[in-house]
Amino acid sequence: MSETLQATFEKARSAARRDRIPDAEARRRRLAALKRLVLENRDDFARAIDADFGGRAREEFELMEVIPLLNAIRHATRSLKRWMRDERRHVALTFRPARAWVRYEPLGVVGIISPWNYPMLLALGPLTDALAAGNRALLKPSELTPQFSEILARRVADRFEADEVAVVTGGVEVAQAFAGLPFDHLIFTGSTAVGRKVMQAAADNLTPVTLELGGKSPAIVAPDYGPERAARSIVLGKFANAGQTCIAPDYVLAPADAAEALARAVLARVERAYPDPQTNRQYSNIISQRHRDRLNAAIEEARRGGAEILQPAGATGGDKVPPTIVLGPPEDSRLMTEENFGPVLPVVPYRDLDEALAFVNARPRPLALYAFTRDAKTREAILDGAISGGVTLNGTLLHVAQDDLPFGGVGASGIGAYHGRDGFRRLSHARAVYAPGRANMFERMGPPFGRLARLAIRVLGR
Repeated sequence: MSETLQATFEKARSAARRDRIPDAEARRRRLAALKRLVLENRDDFARAIDADFGGRAREEFELMEVIPLLNAIRHATRSLKRWMRDERRHVALTFRPARAWVRYEPLGVVGIISPWNYPMLLALGPLTDALAAGNRALLKPSELTPQFSEILARRVADRFEADEVAVVTGGVEVAQAFAGLPFDHLIFTGSTAVGRKVMQAAADNLTPVTLELGGKSPAIVAPDYGPERAARSIVLGKFANAGQTCIAPDYVLAPADAAEALARAVLARVERAYPDPQTNRQYSNIISQRHRDRLNAAIEEARRGGAEILQPAGATGGDKVPPTIVLGPPEDSRLMTEENFGPVLPVVPYRDLDEALAFVNARPRPLALYAFTRDAKTREAILDGAISGGVTLNGTLLHVAQDDLPFGGVGASGIGAYHGRDGFRRLSHARAVYAPGRANMFERMGPPFGRLARLAIRVLGR
C-alpha cells in the first residue's frame, strides 16, 4: 500500500509542478466537476452514510452537509477571479519610484484527512478551497465510514483525473503513512489527540498544517436571556447528529437561579424535537459501540457523583444514546474534563458573569463559543473575556455556515482557518514581488557611500 500511496502522490506532485498555476477557467471546471459529483451522487452518499452510522436522517445529511457544501462551491466559483487578482502593496519612500504587489499562487499538492462525523462535508469542503486555490489534492476519509469512503473513492475517480484529485482508503496505518507524505499543505479534522500525531508526522517534511480539532465549546446564557428561547438554539446545536459535531455546545453555563429551569426547558424541547429517540429515524445513531460505551460510562459517573440526569420518555431500551441533560456535573468528572462529542449536555450553574468567564478560561481554548444575551455590554464582556475559534451570538453552529467567515480553532482547538477567501489564501502562497522604477535611488546611495547616503540617514533615520 505504501508504494501505491507514494505513486499516487508523485503523480499529483508532477502534475502540480508541470501545470504550476492553472488559470481561472481551469479552476472553475474543477469546481463544476465537484458540484456535479455532489448533485449526481447525493442519494448514494446519503444511503452509505446512513448505513455507516446505523441510522442517520436524510434531512440532516441534506441540511448539514449537502447545502453548506453547494453554497461553498457557488461562493468560490463566483469569487474566484477577484481572489486571484494581484494585490497592490505600499512602497516606502526610501525605495521609490517602484511598485510592489502580492501574487496568490497554488502551493502544489494538498492532503486532506477527514473525519467520520460529517464525512462528505469535511472531505469536500476543504477540497473546494484547495481547487479554488489551484492545487491538486489527495483525500483520506475515515475508516469509520467505510461504505461512504469507498463510494467517494469511486466517484472521484470517475469525475477527476488521477493527478487532479484522488481518494485513498484504508485504516490507521494508511492514515499514518498519508500524514507522512511531503505535501505542500496538510489539512486534518479530528480529535486533539490525533491532531498532535498528525502534526508530528508532518513536521518531518516541514509540511505546514491546518488542524481543525474540537474541545469543550461553552454556551453562556446571561441572566437577561429567557431559558425557553435559549433552549431552542441549544437543542438544535447539541443534538443534531446526536451531538457528534465538533462545534456543538459541549456544556452550558447558566445563572444559578435559572439553571434548573434551563435544563428542563432543554428537556421539553428535546421531547418535541425527538419523540421516542430509540426508534426515531430523525435522531442519529452513535458511530460505534466503543463511542456508545464511552458516553454511557460518562453519564453513569456523573450520576454517581450526585448530578441530576434528565432524559426524555422512552429514552432507554435500545442501542441509541438518548438525549441527556446532566444538571450539576462534578467538575472532575469525565463529562467536564473531556470533550463529550455526543448527545450529553452538562448544565453548570454560575453566580456571576466573571465566574462563568473564569470557568471557560480555566480550560483549553474552545473551537466555538455561544453567548446568549440581549444586552450589548454583556455581549462585549463575553467576547472580550473568553477566546474561542469562532462565535455565534444568540444561536448555535451558524457561524460555521458563513462562506465569507474563516473557520478555525485556537490553541488546543486547532491551527489555522479556512472557508471562502480565507481558505483560498490559506492554501495559496502569498508571493511578494517588487519592481523598482527606472531610477533606483536606493542603489544610488552606494557603496561607496557618499553625500546621498549620509543625507538619507539624516532624513530617514530620525
